[in-house]
Formats: sequence, structure tokens, C-alpha cells
Amino acid sequence: MYLCSKQKENEMNKTMFAFAASLLICFVAEAKTMSLKMPCKLLNGITERDYSIYLPDSYERDLSKRHPVLYLLHGGGGSHTDWERNHRLSWTLDSLIAGGFIRDMIVVCPEANQQNMMYFNAEKGEKGAPDWKYEDYFFQELIPYIEKTYRARSDKAGRAIAGFSMGGGAATVYGVHHPEEFSLVYDISGYLRSQPLEFLKHDPSATWRQWVIDQNNPIQHIEKGRSEEIEAWKTVEWRVAVGDHDFTLEGNMDLVKAFREKGIPYSLHIDSGVHDGIWVQSCLQDLFRRADRKFSQTR
Repeated sequence: MYLCSKQKENEMNKTMFAFAASLLICFVAEAKTMSLKMPCKLLNGITERDYSIYLPDSYERDLSKRHPVLYLLHGGGGSHTDWERNHRLSWTLDSLIAGGFIRDMIVVCPEANQQNMMYFNAEKGEKGAPDWKYEDYFFQELIPYIEKTYRARSDKAGRAIAGFSMGGGAATVYGVHHPEEFSLVYDISGYLRSQPLEFLKHDPSATWRQWVIDQNNPIQHIEKGRSEEIEAWKTVEWRVAVGDHDFTLEGNMDLVKAFREKGIPYSLHIDSGVHDGIWVQSCLQDLFRRADRKFSQTR
């Protein structure tokens, strides 16, 4: 009787130890995505800017290695912390790396909601817009800061960009404006042009933000593209993923149509889904695998 109870106790202790170990592993993985600040000069009235960064395990083990970087842009009204808090960024990457499905990469999540919710440059006074130079900040401050502060690759083949909703629209626009910077652009339900959305009716800043979005409409830019621009866009791998009941479906289909008309290679993924976190989560593994394949071509 004593041996039996002792055996059960030992088994229970092993179970509790395994459970505690699994919690510790999860905690360590979650802690890898750090929320930090960087100096900022180009955003009016701001001296520091938040961002999050995921560093793989090998970052501290191999001090001679430079890692490829994926820039991951959050949606409107969100935060740079959304990818970790809502979409298990560290856990997903750790699992794929540990399983041998992808190799190591750095992931940078910028903040684009504090002060003004906008990834693009805005001229003060236009439709009530403030003085806001976010695209300049992204390319002139954020990317150089990341490549100076971390052992990050600084070549086109070692950079990719992706985002959801407003962030997906920005990733697409950045790829159109700066095709020399990224090897892969992954658009998850990108908000590419203004739409009459119910929740914007009570947003006092909606008028200028919608106007700025239309000024940066990537569909129109591609449709009017010059031959040299089209050739530059062909050097980028374009991926469009959107749910069949997403309110951005038509806009993303028009983006695909523009790609087709200009002979720009792309891939398209449509599945059952709406504009929510479930859809985003379903796209992340594909995003990381595609980024890894692109990076691996020049590792």
C-alpha cells in the first residue's frame, strides 16, 4: 500500500515537474520579444519611439552571425506589442525554428499608433493632417538604427516586410515606394484605400488619415507605373493573403489585378476568414516560412 501510494506520488511529482518546465519554456520564449525604445528626431515632438524585437536563441550564441530581418507592422488602433500579446510571436517562431522548419531571423515590430495612427508621411494642414513624417522615420531612422544596434543584415535579400490591415497596406506601399529595400512583401488583409467604415464615422482624425491613405494608394501607383518601376517591382516577391469575408477583399483583388496587368509575379491566398486575429494567426506560419525561404537563397 505504501509503495503504491509512493509510486503515485512520484508520478504526480514528475507530472508537476513537466508542467512547471513547460511553463518555464513558454515564459522564456515569451520574454524573447522585448519592448524597447529608440531615439527619434523625424516625428514631430517625439524624442523616443517604442518598438518590439524578437531575437532568436542563436543571437547570443554565435556573435559572428548577422541575421535577416522581418519588419512586421501592426493594424490600425493596435500596438507594436500586439504581435507578442495577441499572436504569440515568440512561441510561433521558437516552435518553427526548434522543429527545423525555418532558420533563425530577427523580427522587428514598429509602433505606429502612438500620437498619430499613420504609417505614411502627412503634410500639415492637408485635410487637417498634422506634421507627420512616419515613412521618413521608418527608412531614415528605424531601419538604420536596427542595423547599427543589432547584428542585422543590411541588404535587400536579408530584409522582408509584412503587416496586417493598416500595417498590410503600409507594407505594400513601402514595397512599392522602396522595392530596393525588401526581398519579400507579405500583405495580410491590407487596407489599401479608403473605405466608408462605420467605426470611422466618430473618429475626428479619420478624414485626414483616409485622405493620406488614398494619396499613397499602391493600386493606383502600380497601374500608372513606368517601365523602370515595373522592373524594380518584379524583383520583390509579393504575397497577398485575405479572407473571403474580409472587408478588404475587393481592394486586395484590385491589387492582384494591377499586378497581373503589369506582369508582376505574385502569389495569392484566399480562404474562409474575416478581418480578425484568427485570420492573422492562420497566416503567420506561412509568412515566416516564406521569409525564411527568401532569406535562405542568400545565407
